[in-house]
Amino acid sequence: MTLSSSSESTTHLGHYGLIAGVFDELGISELIDTLLPKKSGHNVSHSTVLKAMCINGLGFTERRLYLFPAFFENLSTERLLGEGVLPEHLNDDVFGRTLDKIQEYGATELFNHILLQAMKHVPINPRFCHTDTTNFSVHGDYENDEDSKTINITYGHPKDKRVDLLRFSISMVTDQKGIPLFVRALDGNSSDKKVLIKTIKEVTRNLNLDERVYHVADSAFYTEDNVKEIGTNAFFISRVPATINEAKELLKTDFILETCSDERYSCYAAKSCYGGIEQLWVVFCSEEMKKKEEKTFDEKILKDLETAEKSLKKLSNREFACEADAIMAAEQWLKENELYEFTNLEITTKSRRLENKKGRPKKEEEVQTFYLIEAEIKPDKGKVQERRAKLGRFILATNDLELAPDQLLKYYKEQGTVERGFRFLKDKSFRVSEVYLKKQSRIEALAMVMVLCLLLYSIAEWKLRTRLEETKEAISNQVKKKTQTPTMKWVFFLFRRITELKIEIEGKRIKKVLNLDEETIKVLKLMGKKYEKYYV
Repeated sequence: MTLSSSSESTTHLGHYGLIAGVFDELGISELIDTLLPKKSGHNVSHSTVLKAMCINGLGFTERRLYLFPAFFENLSTERLLGEGVLPEHLNDDVFGRTLDKIQEYGATELFNHILLQAMKHVPINPRFCHTDTTNFSVHGDYENDEDSKTINITYGHPKDKRVDLLRFSISMVTDQKGIPLFVRALDGNSSDKKVLIKTIKEVTRNLNLDERVYHVADSAFYTEDNVKEIGTNAFFISRVPATINEAKELLKTDFILETCSDERYSCYAAKSCYGGIEQLWVVFCSEEMKKKEEKTFDEKILKDLETAEKSLKKLSNREFACEADAIMAAEQWLKENELYEFTNLEITTKSRRLENKKGRPKKEEEVQTFYLIEAEIKPDKGKVQERRAKLGRFILATNDLELAPDQLLKYYKEQGTVERGFRFLKDKSFRVSEVYLKKQSRIEALAMVMVLCLLLYSIAEWKLRTRLEETKEAISNQVKKKTQTPTMKWVFFLFRRITELKIEIEGKRIKKVLNLDEETIKVLKLMGKKYEKYYV
């Protein structure tokens, strides 16, 4: 009796089939093969490598992109990426060449094509374009070429507090669902004020947006030049910086606030022509913000008192030619430090010999007389109380004069969608944002891949939630309660135990997917055949 020869092995599949499924559903591979055709020297196409990068980027593991080949050592690469695609094919050289090709084509331009392709397959119909910027720190040294068309890796304002590291910036736009519509990598020291208006114009041009789309941005956008430039060509919603003189005056004004639909807020509407453009300005008062500001208000008053006393000391060292000038300077100081009042104010005189001669002046010798301010201050209780009563206030502006205050507030608060997108990119379990590449051009390309990962993630999440609502189905969340709005990260966790078993008996190969359960099968059926095929 002879024994038949057999062997078996398992590889991890997990949630990676879901990522491959959304990549397929959007038709990205076909588009990349057209725009970045395969050239000699590759075992795999650029589209396959890009798909692999997205699987890596959405791996939610502690591995990073500079360990790219190691990530695939125990994955079902042939199932996910195509027959004959093995882990050893996904090496640093292939990875780098694809990034070079993306940069050569134009990272932003390629993303625009991918988004337009995605819009053919899913109903992406932005009513709001939420625009913002962030920056990412990088390790290593970079020599920037002034003649190069790539971004400059340099020091800038560090949003991650790492002042010791070089960085690059990203400008991103998302729709009301958090789906990214635009990405551009920028120099590490880019100015938000200039970038935001440029981004708004670019995304409007690229997507040919409907005229009722609102461009929503934070206060960095709101400058006189930007307001003039956008004019009436598009609708904007922005927070007005409290440093603008007109805003300062409005925030100090006494008026009756009306309660909003959201009872946590009250508001007062006014008109403005800031930047020469007619606008609606609405002062909102947030009860939550007011409570937070009240906790630190008294501390801030004491701290400001120290600053005011130092400023007054400088004033007391100034010499004035006459008493009237000294009095005028004291009055001006009070205007600039309106929360304080003088408890004592004296104008004193002193004399000195002409031509800086030393010693006591002789009898009837002509001397120079000058005037000094001697003063002490304390907080003006009335004005402090008045300031306290106005805590929690902020101003929102729009050039849509027909927009109701309630709608204005609701639309602006959705600005959190793009901020959530940036938090997603910087998630400590999403290591794609930790960049260890030596070429600025590759970092620029990688920034596009980072946002492409967010595009796949947000579309998959939106689709699953939509299908759950349509079918009146639900899945269990982290606390075992049924939900129709799961995060995709939680869904990925549900798929964590799924593996592929390969059995070879006398030369015949059999593949089986293990550990699918009722919950994961439900998700796959809801997502559709392009997702199911990776697990069946």
